[in-house]
Amino acid sequence: MNFELNKSIKILERTPAVFRALFQDLDCEWATINEGPKTWSAYDIIGHLIHGERTDWIPRAKIILGDNEDKTFKPFDRFAQETLSKGKSTNELLEEFTRLRQESLQQLKAWKLTDEDLNKKGVHPELGAVTLAQLLSTWTIHDLAHINQLSRVMVKHYANDVGPWKNYIRLLKDL
Repeated sequence: MNFELNKSIKILERTPAVFRALFQDLDCEWATINEGPKTWSAYDIIGHLIHGERTDWIPRAKIILGDNEDKTFKPFDRFAQETLSKGKSTNELLEEFTRLRQESLQQLKAWKLTDEDLNKKGVHPELGAVTLAQLLSTWTIHDLAHINQLSRVMVKHYANDVGPWKNYIRLLKDL
């Protein structure tokens, strides 16, 4: 197993700064471009990450670490940001995400997790039994996957404007 909590925390701590560096005070168009209908923009992704901070990662870890016999997670609404982010600016979402992530990581660090804790299990409503280490690994990869996604969306925004350089940019070769 490659999972190391401290390595994951280093990534999780940096995610808000990555989003702030790319989108804080930037023209709204960059934060709202997407790949077409039913796809997500950076604005959508930030809202999604906020919802995850509130209802997914730490709340599920609490279920795993808690004393209740029932370790079943509540289902996660992957599209809740569509209503929860309405009327908020990108900068407001960035501030909220940064604050919530700091709170989540403070909680995670305060637990001083042991190998025994990381092997404790919860029950995902669709996937079945999962360990705390798997949950925390997924949280880390989830951040990185969304950073990849927003980069891809931004690259494709200028796809028709790069001319012959399109041949050198792998993401654009398949368009």
